[in-house]
Amino acid sequence: MTAFDRLKKRQDELGVQAKKALGQNFLVSDTVIEKIINAVEDFHAQHIVEIGPGCGALTDLLVEKYPHLKLIELDSQLYAFWKSKNLDIINVDALQADWSIYQNHLLVSNLPYQISSSIVIDRSIDQKQLIGMVLMFQKEVAQRIRAVQQTEHYGMLSVIAQEFWTIQTVSEAGPRDFNPPPKVASRVLAFRPRESNITNKHEYLYFVKAAFKQRRRILKTNLAALDHRFNVDLLASWLEQNKKTDKVRAEELSVVQLNSLYHHLRVK
Repeated sequence: MTAFDRLKKRQDELGVQAKKALGQNFLVSDTVIEKIINAVEDFHAQHIVEIGPGCGALTDLLVEKYPHLKLIELDSQLYAFWKSKNLDIINVDALQADWSIYQNHLLVSNLPYQISSSIVIDRSIDQKQLIGMVLMFQKEVAQRIRAVQQTEHYGMLSVIAQEFWTIQTVSEAGPRDFNPPPKVASRVLAFRPRESNITNKHEYLYFVKAAFKQRRRILKTNLAALDHRFNVDLLASWLEQNKKTDKVRAEELSVVQLNSLYHHLRVK
């Protein structure tokens, strides 16, 4: 049975349609689903957590392979359905869930677009990271995540994601790969934890947010708002050492350079 047939059968069984308010677009491409499942298997994970099982495009296959599958579903009707299948599921907004209980899990999701950036940021700054993530994004968000300096998509999300993860593209997905079809293209990315010398991740997020707060402003102006944890007077010496002018913007600095600047300005 194809993914499309499975979706229609389940929708008829439950009497459910995709809810725009919850960002529901059900994946129906067998090709994309196969690529996601293969990417999941590459992690050799024992424990999987899925955000938004929906009508089961991924869940039906995951539950066959991973007996310890955990689910997070905000839609109360779909939550009740999966609960009736005796699966380990909670009915909560994924942004409000207690992620400390998933520390040894691999996260898999066809993410609702409106929470995708927040999920990446939040899981990046967890004190103990997940063992990995395989996530579907709106293509533009996926481009931002993997963008490099001095390109239009590069920003705070790029820096935080690349500081804490090694990221690879798993699959492209067009509007026709979903039901109902969204108005945008999508992309699946796989994230593996990356070694980082950042020990206080929340503080680093604060620093990077400040650097990119006003994108067109020069870095010196943006960083002037940093609090007592940073000595902004040291910026001039860092710029000189790195052959940058005092007119440089955050978007011109690489992930490695922003890491270096953070440690240079941080009050020991």
